[in-house]
Amino acid sequence: MRILLIGTGGVGSAFAAIAARRHFFETIVVADYDGARAEKAAKTDERYVAAQVDASSAEAVTSLCREHGITHVMNAVDPVFNMSIFEGAFAAGADYLDMAMSLSKPHPQSPYEKTGVKLGDEQFAQAPEWESAGRLALVGMGVEPGLSDVFARYAADHLFSEIDELGTRDGANLVVTDDEGNEIFAPSFSMWTTIEECLNPPVVWQDGKWFTTAPFSEPEVFDFPEGIGPVECVNVEHEEVLLMPRWVDCRRATFKYGLGDEFINILKVLHALGLDGTEKVRVKAASGGHCEVSPRDVVAAVLPDPATVGPRMTGKTCAGLWVTGKGKDGADRSTYLYHVVDNEWSMREYGHQCVVWQTAVNPVVALELIARGTWSGAGVLGPEALDAVPFLDLLTDYGSPWGIKELDAGSGVPLGSSGR
Repeated sequence: MRILLIGTGGVGSAFAAIAARRHFFETIVVADYDGARAEKAAKTDERYVAAQVDASSAEAVTSLCREHGITHVMNAVDPVFNMSIFEGAFAAGADYLDMAMSLSKPHPQSPYEKTGVKLGDEQFAQAPEWESAGRLALVGMGVEPGLSDVFARYAADHLFSEIDELGTRDGANLVVTDDEGNEIFAPSFSMWTTIEECLNPPVVWQDGKWFTTAPFSEPEVFDFPEGIGPVECVNVEHEEVLLMPRWVDCRRATFKYGLGDEFINILKVLHALGLDGTEKVRVKAASGGHCEVSPRDVVAAVLPDPATVGPRMTGKTCAGLWVTGKGKDGADRSTYLYHVVDNEWSMREYGHQCVVWQTAVNPVVALELIARGTWSGAGVLGPEALDAVPFLDLLTDYGSPWGIKELDAGSGVPLGSSGR
């Protein structure tokens, strides 16, 4: 296996650090638009080679694949570049993985009721070509989407006879401080992507169809395990809702994120001021004259790089799937399958903060399963299309076990939590 890793930000660099401890691949070409950043990440392992690439150019991706005999392309950049990398990998005859699908476009007349272009629609439209070519595009293979989708497959195969809801629930108790120890606003993941998913109309699957709601709708308090505790979660647009119902039979699928009041208010202000926009605007340049910049790029640039906040971060992050329905015995069942990473552990063991580490470990596990021949397929597939057990076993072998928490099936909400 010869892997092209595109993107050496927080997640890409963590991917390189995790893969360096494994032996399932021959080489990894570590590529970034910033050649110096690629060089830094490539120093992690002697099997790594650094390269510069323009991720917005499918032709550049194809050329780099052919130059290095790439068999698998790992996309670790913001999803705005998904289609160029996706198409570049296909043209080169390589398999493809990403951690977020192609972007959505809200319905032009009824954005908070009807779906427009959904997450992943552009990629799924090309599924027949991938299948005919015998090539695999494994989409949404991060943590959420990714591990959460693996949990859905596991729940359907081993825990439930009938599923009412597949509810992805993400929460944390992370705190980032400045040099004086004061808590500061510093997102632990790509701000560009966070703005995209949090301000777009959230999608819900129910009774055989997708529909949308307003951002931050349907708040509920979910009690997260391992000391994180109760966190208010709200509807956010996310790939699981578009992936899980394609392969797992369920009445309802949702994604809710524990953002917190401060983060939600900041996102609302950014939207009100137009600072979430991606279209370039003309502004005065410091050197005189004018230049064109994207407001969202500016917001992302002035905030701390998520890859650098680890030493000033404390707490844990939890990704998981709350499943309700009938157990294998026919009785009501409510189960939370989850994965928790402590920032102190990930920094000590890998030198990377917990959120990017938790995201990056899952595509490494997936690639190892593909290299072994344990996972295989053709077309555009989500993680829930493949057997969950080998994945969960190997994730534990990586030193990061997952857990199961049984909830109160009678109340319909997590123990110690209140839905509303």
